[in-house]
Amino acid sequence: MQKILEVKNLKKNYGNLEAVKGVSFDIFENEIFGLVGPNGAGKSTVLKIIATILSMNGGQVLLCGEDLQKNSDKIRRMISYLPEEAGAYKNLTGLDYLNFMAAIYTDDRKKQKEFLEFGKEISNLGSRLKDKAKTYSKGMTRKLMLARAVMSRPKLAILDEPTSGLDVINGFEIRKIIKRLADEGMAVLLSSHNMLEVEFLSEKVAMIDKGEIKAEGSPLELKNRYNSQNLEEVFIKIANY
Repeated sequence: MQKILEVKNLKKNYGNLEAVKGVSFDIFENEIFGLVGPNGAGKSTVLKIIATILSMNGGQVLLCGEDLQKNSDKIRRMISYLPEEAGAYKNLTGLDYLNFMAAIYTDDRKKQKEFLEFGKEISNLGSRLKDKAKTYSKGMTRKLMLARAVMSRPKLAILDEPTSGLDVINGFEIRKIIKRLADEGMAVLLSSHNMLEVEFLSEKVAMIDKGEIKAEGSPLELKNRYNSQNLEEVFIKIANY
């Protein structure tokens, strides 16, 4: 199985604050990797560095063997990033928005059409794609944003709180989509406060606290290692809360 992402001894400082203190992990194709921790643990900073939004102060990030610091433009074409608070252009229809994003991803008209069709399928919004985004519920908007993030079939999809604030039905549908994308070959780096969601989705989980990874393994390995019923219990034991 191909290694998609390698994070080696990653460090990030904000002035005198060490936000990320030597974080390391790998992600393989077809794999959903969950990065979890409390607010301020450093997980969003890690995601933003990998997404080329923030610079690093030390370490190395490789995507399909390409060094992020040396080939950031090439890496941007192989990844997608869905932040927690993403939104569409309210006065565009969902279809117009996906068309617009497809044109940003590539100048190739044939690929634009492929991206658009895949985005329409992933969004599962049907005829509502003809309506303006300002008429969408939060769940519909999140589906549109996820479709935008994966329509180009990136090597790595970086998803920050993909089901945040959604009801049970919309959350379940988003999780099904993420599972399907991984089954089709996409690697997924997932961050979520919902430990049960992470346990359901992820083949491997890293628990980060105070800028350091405290434990890593499959959900089952972590539960067995720490004699816990679920990942919430594991994390509480690791972080001593």
